[in-house]
Parts: sequence; C-alpha cells; structure tokens
Amino acid sequence: MNKLPASKQAAIVRALGEGNSIRATARLTNTSKATVLKLLVELGDFCSYYQDQIIRNLPTTRVEADEIWAFVGAKQRRATRSGDGDIWTYTAIDADSKLMITWLVGARNQENALEFMVDLKGRLANRIQLTTDGHPMYLTAVERAFGYNRIDFAQLVKTYGQVDPGVDSSRRYSPPVCTGTHPERIMGRPAEDLISTSYVERANLTIRMQQRRFTRLTNAFSKKAENHAHAVSLYFMLYNFCRVHQTLTKERGGVHTTPAMAAGLTNHVWKAEDLIAMMDPAYVIG
Repeated sequence: MNKLPASKQAAIVRALGEGNSIRATARLTNTSKATVLKLLVELGDFCSYYQDQIIRNLPTTRVEADEIWAFVGAKQRRATRSGDGDIWTYTAIDADSKLMITWLVGARNQENALEFMVDLKGRLANRIQLTTDGHPMYLTAVERAFGYNRIDFAQLVKTYGQVDPGVDSSRRYSPPVCTGTHPERIMGRPAEDLISTSYVERANLTIRMQQRRFTRLTNAFSKKAENHAHAVSLYFMLYNFCRVHQTLTKERGGVHTTPAMAAGLTNHVWKAEDLIAMMDPAYVIG
C-alpha cells in the first residue's frame, strides 16, 4: 500500500467501516477491488495484532458473551468446497465500557468456545460476572478457563416459538421468535438483576446491520474465511477506538466517548487517518 496515498487509504477504511461491500467501496473510492482487498488484509492483520496487545489487564467486572452467525462461500447445506459453510463470531463485551474485549471467528464447537474463554480470562484483572446464552458448550469452557467458582457465571436461557407445522426449520430466513427467558446460576454468586445478554446482543445486531458480510439474504457474504476474519478485526478496531458511543457520551456530559476511552485505553476519539498512520513501519506506538 506504499503507492496508495494515505488519504485514499483512509477513505477506504471509512467506506468499509460504514458497511459497504468490497465492490461498493472500490466504486466510492475510485480504486480497484484488488486494492481494497489488499488493504483489508493488511488492516485486518494490524488491527488484530494491536488489539491483542493493548486490550489487557482490564478492570472489567461484568462481561456478556454471545455468538453471531454468518457463512463463507455458501450456507452449510449447500457447501461443496473445503472451508465453505457456516462461520461464527464469538464476542465478549464489557457491559459498562461497551468495549469489545475479545472475539473469535470459527466453527461453533467446544474447542473454539474453550479457546475463546481462555483468551477472555487472560485479558481481565478482576473476578467478573459473566453471562452467556444457554448453549451447553459454555458450561465446560467457562469452568476449564476460569476454574470452578472463580467466576460468577450465569446463563440466560431462552425459549423459542415452535416452527409452523410442515415448515422445514433449516430453510427459515430468520431464527425462531424468542418467547421468553429465564436466568440460571451456574457457579459463584452472580447478581440476578445483572444476568443479561442485552448489550452483547445489541452489539451483534449492530454488526449484522452495518457489515454487509453479516447481512441476511444478500450476495455480499464472505468468499474466504480469512477475509471474513480480517473484516471482523477491522470492524472492532473502528468500533472500539473510532466510533463515538451515544450512551457513553451522554454519561460523560456530552464529551464524545468511544468504548476504548471509557475503558482507559486511549484519551481521544481516533480517526481513520490515525489508524493508517499507525500502520507505517516508522510509527512508534506509545
């Protein structure tokens, strides 16, 4: 990307951050699809590395975790190539600062759930209260990652409406409607009034609304798992450091505040130009 002016790179970042597809970003910035993809890969690598290094020793006390579905190449039942099919993004958010603490892109299985929880544990400075959905993979993953009774852990179990008679549930365009929830204490002493996944589910809804790769019933799905992971890393960099959060800003009396600012990781709102500048080998991260 040495030949592409920094201003053009920043324009590409802003376009991708607003949820435009690769082709739409290329049209808006008068660049080629290959150029946009190359920058996405470089940005994704950098954003993943930077956040892995800086999001550490957090004084977080309350975390919510969930997963969001997408697919690569084709949906699972139509996948024919190796690597195609369903792909999940595990997310863990600080319920107070709204910082996206960690994420993992991969299959929805016990191994990835454990890896996700081990990574979350390594970023925390305190004992926390954790809420997940009712998926059984978290029961083993949380205990093995944190240790028995070394975390206040609860699950919010949902009940769903029945699929209409004669309808194949695997061919539904959207998940069944949630008809109710009930909290279940798993270990420790989680405060019942704080057992919630509202913040992480809202964050996942924002991802689905603002990132074309996650939008249902479109042709903007990811074609490669690697590019999907790069796009997720870039999105969370922009979300954590560049995007002003309305609730946090209101809490601070109108001072524009990002999740990274609320978590004490930075003292100002970043711009796309700041991100591009940091990718320069001559830039010193301080």
